[in-house]
Amino acid sequence: MIFGFGMPTRGPVAQPDAIKKVLSFAEDVGFGYVSVADHIVIPSKIDPVYPYSDTGEPPFPADGECLEQLTLMSYMAAITKNMRILSSVMVVPHRNPIHAAKTIATIDVLSNGRVTIGCGAGWMEEEFLAIGTEPFKERGKVTDEYIAIFKELWTSENPTFEGKYNSFSDVKFEPKPVQRPHPPLWIGGESPAAKRRAVRLGDGWFPIGANPNFPLNTAAKYIDGLSSLKQLSAEYNRDPEELDLGFWSNWDHEVKDRKTLQDGKRHIMTGGTQAITDDIGVLSEAGVEIFMFQLAKPTSVEETLESIERFVQSILTKF
Repeated sequence: MIFGFGMPTRGPVAQPDAIKKVLSFAEDVGFGYVSVADHIVIPSKIDPVYPYSDTGEPPFPADGECLEQLTLMSYMAAITKNMRILSSVMVVPHRNPIHAAKTIATIDVLSNGRVTIGCGAGWMEEEFLAIGTEPFKERGKVTDEYIAIFKELWTSENPTFEGKYNSFSDVKFEPKPVQRPHPPLWIGGESPAAKRRAVRLGDGWFPIGANPNFPLNTAAKYIDGLSSLKQLSAEYNRDPEELDLGFWSNWDHEVKDRKTLQDGKRHIMTGGTQAITDDIGVLSEAGVEIFMFQLAKPTSVEETLESIERFVQSILTKF
């Protein structure tokens, strides 16, 4: 069982010295993962379709500040020793796949093999348009093809690929990632399509419990979601035991009275120390190995350190 947390990409905690201070402390007290979110530009006007809030409103500041994900991961890798660096998640269609594969391989080499790539198809059409990606409505197919390209470049001595969105041959791609066959690819998402992608192309399934359209916001609902993942595994002739299982609690776990929108039950990973400990125990018995929590307080380094310390004392020490 490994615990981790997400680092902000904006604000006082996303400054060089602050990042060093927080990550040094987190490593010292036993965290094994740190994650980084992914946005390149924040459009001024966004339709309220954010999938992880009840209202659909995205949690962005007015100024649109956000550090670039892979660059920040490289910096984090340089100032840590043992923590794994997780993209949570990388919006796969946002970047040219050959360039992204090279960047990830480089970070894996420089970190001595500590990169895990959480992969997602994205949700914000306005950002796709601003970047100039392949069509937003084709993002699922684009994601699948780009993941296949990553694997080809990372594992083949003479990479060759013929696809709808990208093709190449007669190229050398070195150095390969340190991790073999390649850095783990965890598929984010809770929808049936995301689960199929995890089974077909992924090394792990990494959902968030707060999606009101596909809720995993109680332990029982997560178990049901995992059951459907295993059913899909059988359909695709994939051993579900091959998949890493992680769970991302991207809400304030210290809120004690949060209820699920659908049935008013206690929201998973809330309700106090004992309730959260019980939830972790249930998910762990189901096979979940990596638990990510939202511990950083974006407006203050000191508040972030205090939040991490409280989590250590109340939760982490029990495991």
